[in-house]
Amino acid sequence: MTERSSVAELAGILRREVDRYSPGERLPSSRALVERYRVSPVTVSRALAQLAAEGVVVTRPGAGAYRAEPGGPATPAPGDTSWQEVALSAQTAAGPVPRSVDASGVLVTLAEPPPGVIEFNGGYLHPSLQPERALAAALARAGRRPGAWNRPPTDGLPELRSWFARQIAGPGGEGGPTGADVLITAGGQSALTTALRALAPPGAPVLVESPTYPGMLAVARAAGQRPVPVPVDADGLRPELLAAALRATGARVLVCQPLFQNPTGAVLARERRREVVRIAREAGAFVVEDDFARSLAHEDAGALPPPLAADDPDGVVVHLRSLTKITSPSLRVGVLAARGPVLERLRAIHVVDQFFVPRPLQEAALELVGSPAWPRHLRSVAAALRPRRDHLAAELRRQVPALAQTAAPRGGFHLWVRAPEGTDEAALTGAALRAGVAVTPGRPYFCAEPPAVHLRLGFAATAGTAEITEGVRRLRTACAEALPHGAGGGEPTPR
Repeated sequence: MTERSSVAELAGILRREVDRYSPGERLPSSRALVERYRVSPVTVSRALAQLAAEGVVVTRPGAGAYRAEPGGPATPAPGDTSWQEVALSAQTAAGPVPRSVDASGVLVTLAEPPPGVIEFNGGYLHPSLQPERALAAALARAGRRPGAWNRPPTDGLPELRSWFARQIAGPGGEGGPTGADVLITAGGQSALTTALRALAPPGAPVLVESPTYPGMLAVARAAGQRPVPVPVDADGLRPELLAAALRATGARVLVCQPLFQNPTGAVLARERRREVVRIAREAGAFVVEDDFARSLAHEDAGALPPPLAADDPDGVVVHLRSLTKITSPSLRVGVLAARGPVLERLRAIHVVDQFFVPRPLQEAALELVGSPAWPRHLRSVAAALRPRRDHLAAELRRQVPALAQTAAPRGGFHLWVRAPEGTDEAALTGAALRAGVAVTPGRPYFCAEPPAVHLRLGFAATAGTAEITEGVRRLRTACAEALPHGAGGGEPTPR
């Protein structure tokens, strides 16, 4: 049982039992609840906090929890907020135009599913794969550094900027960025937001891979920009279609993920890498390189191609990456690297939006990547992701052959599968959740009409191969319900 499900179960028990107490009467102590229900003190604390937030109990520091008094503050009558629809619209000569910000494609991977649901929609490492001890030790060491809680430089700690620059430049490093070309950001999403705001004004076209990361589409649309799709294939972005899109739109920005692209897992082919940068340079456009998955290579990935930014003397590439995916959702430390006048614009927007990234986080990140635990953690994750990937692919072939797979990527967190023609995506994802497995729908990954119904199925947020087997079994149940007649999962084939 997970910590989250234990909290929910204990909160439910206490919610029912609180009726046995008079208003204002003290509940059993936390120690008594730990012993009675055989749970951890953390579980008790979180369950009581949940009931306090609901108004069921009142907690008093040092004294315990008490049943809340009845007839608390009356709920005020709802006001009239309809005026906000006009205030939040863009005013034009033709009248107000709604400015919508759609975060649904991001929230689907951030929302915690109900207890007992298997997370095939997760976008982070399972807690068992996160370097919790190394992070705790790094944070403790960071806290003891002189000045650890002082204001950091707005661009970031020089030592951390230099470390990131070395990672981007790779061995030799002659053509890559230096520490002076680097800004520390609050994770990769923040870096992406800063880059798009710096490079394209509202109303401008922004070229994006199709399909692509929904969080980037949400950022562009929230900034009033127009995402324009450029298709990818098994070898990544197609240069001839990129050139055509640049000519047709006059766009000055391309956002791409050359390594283990999200969601297809494609790696930009060697012969296309220079071509993409050349085409962008000739069109006077920037390439925003989202290198989110470089630390997520699997054990069998082999030698990885260097980042596009590793050899970019003309400053075409604006590079971003973060430590979050390979460590913990809460270690929100990322980087932007660029050369030339664009760096000043990035720096200005970064400062206006964030001031700076909290120094304790930067100090902890520096301690972590400089410790012997760091290379061990990278090897451990690479070794753990490969069998999860292979097991998910094998179980899908065995139990749900109707879901067509692309080639299994040798990096990243997920597989990209296509459902049979005629599938209702919402019905399929809803049936999956009812069956006890959360999956990510493919529609938010397209900025235009998708060519087919897809699912992104993650394996990194699972506890291991046994949970993957059970998750695919539940998905098979959902497919039998939701796929077009005759295209269901059917019976599993023998092992």
